[in-house]
Amino acid sequence: MAEDIIAVADLTGEQAAAELARLAAEISRHDALYHGKDRPEISDADYDALKRRNDAIEARFPALVRADSPSRRVGAAPLATFAPIVHARPMLSLDNTFSDEDVADFVASVYRFLGRLPDNSIAFTAEPKIDGLSMSIRYEAGRLTTAATRGDGTTGENVTANILTIKDIPRQLPAGAPDVVEVRGEVYMAKSDFLALNAQMEAEGKQTYVNPRNTASGSLRQLDPKVTASRNLKFFAYAWGEMSTIPADTQFGMVKVFREWGFPVNPLMKCLHSTEEILAHYREIGLMRADLDYDIDGVVYKVDRLDLQERLGFRSRSPRWATAHKFPAEQAFTTVENIEIQVGRTGALTPVARLEPITVGGVVVTNATLHNADYIRGIGNSGERIRPDDHDIRIGDTVIVQRAGDVIPQVLDIVPEKRPNGALPYVFPKTCPVCGSHAVRELNEKTGKLDSVTRCTGGFVCSAQAKEHIKHFVSRNAFDIEGLGTKQVDFFFENEDPAIQIRTAPDIFTLQRRQESSSLTKLENIEGFGRVSVRKLFDAIDARRQIALHRLIFALGIRHVGETTAKLLARSYGSYSAFAEGMKAAAPMHGDAWNELNAIDGIGEVVAASIIEFFKEPRNMTVVERLLQEVTPLDAEAPTTSGSPVAGKTVVFTGSLEKFTRDEAKARAESLGAKVAGSVSKKTDYVVAGPGAGSKLDKARELGVTVMDEDEWLALISG
Repeated sequence: MAEDIIAVADLTGEQAAAELARLAAEISRHDALYHGKDRPEISDADYDALKRRNDAIEARFPALVRADSPSRRVGAAPLATFAPIVHARPMLSLDNTFSDEDVADFVASVYRFLGRLPDNSIAFTAEPKIDGLSMSIRYEAGRLTTAATRGDGTTGENVTANILTIKDIPRQLPAGAPDVVEVRGEVYMAKSDFLALNAQMEAEGKQTYVNPRNTASGSLRQLDPKVTASRNLKFFAYAWGEMSTIPADTQFGMVKVFREWGFPVNPLMKCLHSTEEILAHYREIGLMRADLDYDIDGVVYKVDRLDLQERLGFRSRSPRWATAHKFPAEQAFTTVENIEIQVGRTGALTPVARLEPITVGGVVVTNATLHNADYIRGIGNSGERIRPDDHDIRIGDTVIVQRAGDVIPQVLDIVPEKRPNGALPYVFPKTCPVCGSHAVRELNEKTGKLDSVTRCTGGFVCSAQAKEHIKHFVSRNAFDIEGLGTKQVDFFFENEDPAIQIRTAPDIFTLQRRQESSSLTKLENIEGFGRVSVRKLFDAIDARRQIALHRLIFALGIRHVGETTAKLLARSYGSYSAFAEGMKAAAPMHGDAWNELNAIDGIGEVVAASIIEFFKEPRNMTVVERLLQEVTPLDAEAPTTSGSPVAGKTVVFTGSLEKFTRDEAKARAESLGAKVAGSVSKKTDYVVAGPGAGSKLDKARELGVTVMDEDEWLALISG
């Protein structure tokens, strides 16, 4: 879809939501291939690009973060081949950084979260990020009892018999070690051993292996431990899971203890204090990279003091106190053979460069995003010049392509001296290539600037938009109708037979009735279907005639409303009737209903206005009314945080908090099931006011909302 290749800065909320859904599915598939089957289809750099794209979109649209987001997920489900082991403590992954600025932001975020000045008083460890297989090894009473892969972060595969064949890993811990010890680290294959193994395979006329990481992973998952033993796998220890007692109070100290217990630890690990020192060590390790006998793909930074790690805590799948600084992606040169326009669900016209095939980062590249009309001309999102005047992109140009930060590669620049004679500037179309409707760049009334995206004005007249809306409606986090994938939606949408055709969401739920009343075309007689598959499709459709409220809201395809925003709305309004009435009441965009909508943390005026506009459009309401004749939205479930005194309550923090930072306060409240709002309304339950509280405190008193200071809030949530 076109939204997949729009620059993050150019995405609308609706485009972002749709792309986050696609990225979640795509990354999950690659996780399963990489972690579970050791058969990756893309390079590490390309996988990082997917993750980075997802993270960039979530950073710009925090309200759209999905429940199944890759940022909340670790690894992949364990293989059924091995017995499962539930980790006593989850094995989480790390967030990635890609630039010096990202690293500086990470360091600053640590100080900011802890409410401290950035005075270089906090120490960080820095060590190479080993490109291997994560492993958790458990000892009880000093004896190795089990070993498990990361799996999905919660449950891994029992590979104890194979781990016992690795010479680097002690079977017995020395006297004095805690009763329960889980040492975590990375199993890897040395480059020299990998080359020797491939030479042996080639000499025997067998297929060689692709890279050391996949070979190590595959070797560890052998059913015969003798095969694992023959591969000479190695191990670096750097972390821990459950420990009955913690033998050190710093990250560096814990790694030192591991070395004393007999585990190999990386000799390049250092303890540093400033961003400058950290980056210098990163560059030093980068220069060593080619000479190391093991693969690395970056450097990992961690806050050294364990008590500060405890305070910083975790996000959904990663710690706030650590990050992985990845090495840069690769670039390549190739030729633009053509520029084509794709049209997405929101009508966005996105230019795509068709390239002479070139290998970048181990993957053959044939397409690259050109983002929008301005990008082709060399102009950035704010109107700034991002390339020299004569570096517009034309058909026939030799270009620099990079696989980094985008789902597909992007064209960074051209090589002007290689521009062919007669190459003409690209003229961006003024009509939609799909339906012929006028294509325009909307004027942003607030900024007075043209939108960077050119959009088709055809709406549902444009088949590209209508079809993509159906695909969004049946997607996994919307109605999730099994048997209605991309190919099936294309088939039903493009079919002209009224007994088969699906052009709007309600048509899905009338399909069976139309089939039963038709004496002509039967799906079961069409190639690719059959009686059993048709029955399963109808059953899958019927199974969605009752649907969770947040899924229905998300499925409507409202611009700027992603899955997370849909959940916020469902939780806030409780039922579809209350939601619809609330949107109707908020239509004038002022008054109590409008204020309540804006008060939902994560909504804001742009999203709120988009929702209101959706409900004001008669064509939208016609579709929704037809849909509600076929499906029943279920009321949202109330929060189930057991024993929490603030579960389901709405709280607003205002003023200068002294007992905790704003981030800590919000994180703590949400962990107890409370809703944190950005403004005070009649639905606010508590206002926690610190020194300097102003208009929000006045509003709370005016509405009779319970006001408390920080000590009273702490007493409430601790009771």
